[in-house]
Amino acid sequence: MEGKILARSELGARLAALRRHPVGVVFTNGCFDILHAGHVRYLAEARRCGDLLVVGLNSDRSVRRIKDPGRPINPQDQRAEVLAALACVDCIALFDEPDPLELIRVCRPDVLVKGADWPEASIVGADLVTAGGGRVVRIAMLPGVSTSAIIQRVLARYGGTASAPEA
Repeated sequence: MEGKILARSELGARLAALRRHPVGVVFTNGCFDILHAGHVRYLAEARRCGDLLVVGLNSDRSVRRIKDPGRPINPQDQRAEVLAALACVDCIALFDEPDPLELIRVCRPDVLVKGADWPEASIVGADLVTAGGGRVVRIAMLPGVSTSAIIQRVLARYGGTASAPEA
C-alpha cells in the first residue's frame, strides 16, 4: 500500500519515470465509496487492459457535488487506503473537480476505462486519449451491485435509523 497514494504532482513524475520503459498506463476513476464485488471485478478487469492501473479517486468534496449530500459514506483517506490494498491498483490520485479531466491530462493514459453504462461519447477525456493514440474500454458492470443499492438495503433493513450495528 505504501507509495500508491500520490498527489497529482507526484503522479506525473512517477508515470514519466515508468514510461522510460514501455508501459501501458490504464486510467479509471470513481468514488469507490463502499467497495464491493462489482468494484473489485471492474478494477481487476481494468488492470488487465495494460501494465499499470491508475485510479482517479473523487475527493469528499467532489463526491458531495456529484452524489447526494449524505455521501460519501467513507472519507477519502479511508477509500484511498482500501483501494491501495488491492493488488490490481498501482496508483491512486485524488481529484477535487466534478470530473477527472485534469488528472487524465497529467496521467496521459494509453487506455481509459469506464463502466459500460457510460456511452463513449459521454466519457470525460475519451477524446483526449484517442487523439493521443490511446483507446477507450467500457467494462460491463456486475448487475444489481452498486453502492446505492447497498445503502438502500441497509436503510430498508434498519428502517433508516442509526441503530445499525457497528462492524
